[in-house]
Order: sequence, then structure tokens, then C-alpha cells
Amino acid sequence: MLALSADGTLPKVDYAIFADTGWEPKAVYDHLDRLEREVATPAGIPVLRVASGNIRDDALDPDHRFASMPLYILNKDGRPGMTRRQCTGEYKVKPIKKKVRELLGYPYPIRIPKGVFVEQWIGISTDEFHRAKDADVKYMQNRHPLIDMGWSRSDCVRYLTSLGLADTPKSSCLGCPFHGNAQWRSIRDRSPAEWADVVAFDAAIRKGNARANASGNRLLGEAFLHRSRVPLDQAPIDHVTAAEWAARQTDLADTDELEQGVVDGCSPWACRGEVEAVQDDFGLTA
Repeated sequence: MLALSADGTLPKVDYAIFADTGWEPKAVYDHLDRLEREVATPAGIPVLRVASGNIRDDALDPDHRFASMPLYILNKDGRPGMTRRQCTGEYKVKPIKKKVRELLGYPYPIRIPKGVFVEQWIGISTDEFHRAKDADVKYMQNRHPLIDMGWSRSDCVRYLTSLGLADTPKSSCLGCPFHGNAQWRSIRDRSPAEWADVVAFDAAIRKGNARANASGNRLLGEAFLHRSRVPLDQAPIDHVTAAEWAARQTDLADTDELEQGVVDGCSPWACRGEVEAVQDDFGLTA
């Protein structure tokens, strides 16, 4: 959407916002720098980076209040479970709303007058039209330009390819439990240092929330990043799921994306697993 706005296909936005969890792959930060340098700045569109902290550091810090990740749990009685997902709200939605209030000139707790709002663009494509929802606050009104244009994920890929941006990586935390096997393989095979990082994190969270443990809370089970509920470096990530095979047969362009492990990811309004896809760039117009 940023590129479409920059080239005049869509109206020019006033700002583009990137919510940084502090634990994105290096490829995402490098790509963001390139977008800002080659696309946004020449078009006069400021790229704002907002954050609520570093999700990796916060998870391992017993002195920090931590908004839980959706970790896979193996209870002491052998039953599987999963922790609540609070991280998207804390590390994505919260800092974006805070910045929007500042842009409007009404930082919290100042009340925003009736009728004052931003138009927020959310890059959901036609593949996921069911995710297009209204904002939950009156000072933000959501628009979904890709749906208005009738663009699917494949249309987005073709457009990015025409701009030399075919290697656009998907934004998501390195250690997101919603990664499918394709993305875990991508991290392992393409970035040994990042793979070592997520393996170390997976081992560190085995006994659960660092703050809860420091407070003496009773351990109810073991926590894992992979859905198999075994240590990440032992998990069956080389297994190609039926959903992945089906997606590969559907569209060759999407096959390339699957091989790059970019179909999993996170956006403030649409977390999803390995069979789901959504673009999550944001544009704001006051």
C-alpha cells in the first residue's frame, strides 16, 4: 500500500506506521530501511516506527510485566494447552493507537473531540475479506484499499515484483509460535544466527513466564514455541503439511512465498497461522 500511495495509484497518505516488537528478522528491518529510502522518502511520506518494548527481552525479564505470547503448553498430566495471546494488543495495537492520538494532537488521557479521526488503511487483500472490520475506537476509521481495488495476494506479489520488491519479507516475531514449518525451516536454513536465537529462547521459556516464576507461581506445565510441544531444535519442521502442499499446487507465485516462509506472520488486526495470509502495511490520513 505504501508503494501504491507513493506512485499515485492510491491517494497520498500522511504517514506510514510500522509497529516494532523489537524481535523482527533482520531481513524485515533491512527491507523497511529500503522502503523508507527508495519509496517513502522520495514521495514525501514519513515512516513512523512505534514500539512498546522488546518482546523477547520482556518475556525473559522477571521484573517486567509481560503480555503473554500464545505458547504451546504440555501440562503435567500430558494434556496439551496454549497460553493466551496478549502480545499483539500490547506490542502492535497499543503503540499504533498511542501514535495516532499524538498525530491528532490529543495524547492520552486527553479526550478526543467528536468528529476528529484518522482514516487508517489496512492492507487486507480479497483472499481475506472476512478480516476487514471496523475500528474499535471512534478516532480511527478503517479502510481496506486492496479489497476496494479487488486485489488478491497474488496481485500484490505481481505488483511488488514489478517494482523489484519480490523479496519482500513477512513481518512477524522471530519466535512467533504461529509460525508454520515453512517459516521455521526458512529461519533455520537462511539465518543460522537467528535460528540459534529462537532455539535459545525456546529453551529459556520452557518453565513459563519469567515474572510468574520469580513470584513463586506454581508451574502447571512446560512451554514450547512449536506446536509439536518438543524443543524447537528437535521439532519436526521438515515435515511439509497437507495445507502447505495444497497451497503450493494452487499458485506458483505463492509457492515461492511458501518456500521463503512468509505466509505466516502478525499484524495488529490479523494474527494467523501457516495456512493464512494478509498484508499488514499501514497508511494513515488525518
